[in-house]
Amino acid sequence: GRGHRGGAGDDGVPRGKGGKEVWGRQEEQGGAPPPAVVVQPVMELSGKLAAETNKVGGVVLKHQPPAEASKPDKKWRLYVFKGEALVDGEPLYLHRNDHYLFGREQKVVDVLCAHPSISKQHAVVQFRLTTKPGPDGLDQSAIRPYLMDLGTVNGTFLNGDQLEAQRYYELLPQDVIRFAQSTREYVLLHEELTGRGK
Repeated sequence: GRGHRGGAGDDGVPRGKGGKEVWGRQEEQGGAPPPAVVVQPVMELSGKLAAETNKVGGVVLKHQPPAEASKPDKKWRLYVFKGEALVDGEPLYLHRNDHYLFGREQKVVDVLCAHPSISKQHAVVQFRLTTKPGPDGLDQSAIRPYLMDLGTVNGTFLNGDQLEAQRYYELLPQDVIRFAQSTREYVLLHEELTGRGK
């Protein structure tokens, strides 16, 4: 019957106090806590340790290159204009690294921008191996330049439009980049368009 204080019921199912069915091994029934779950250690960097590895000269970098980062296979150039005049007479060469950091923090940036409205780490040009449909509808992989604003106060502008922070925007030849309230304009070209190799 149901009034048992343990033992097997009429149906042969073991029953505990109050006639409740008992499941599991007998030694687990004493109210002992279940065995501890073994959690495997996670060997990935996180928090402070990850931040420490993303430092240059004691300065934490705001940009970490993505997995698809690649050195460009074209010789990209940024021509810097102030008004109609080409600044420094020579373009900035953007083919030696997979990314270029722009800003005022001399210790860490690749391209120093001195205007006071520009952030210490303002924006990055990142070359990425990406795949997208070509004119024939087939996927084409290529190393393309992308621009990202690094969460600045005064913004980054592409062809006059302010970029949304922390988002990649593909750059095309003849695009014009401007940082914050600086009047300098950076015009992107590659050597196949300029006819000048170096």
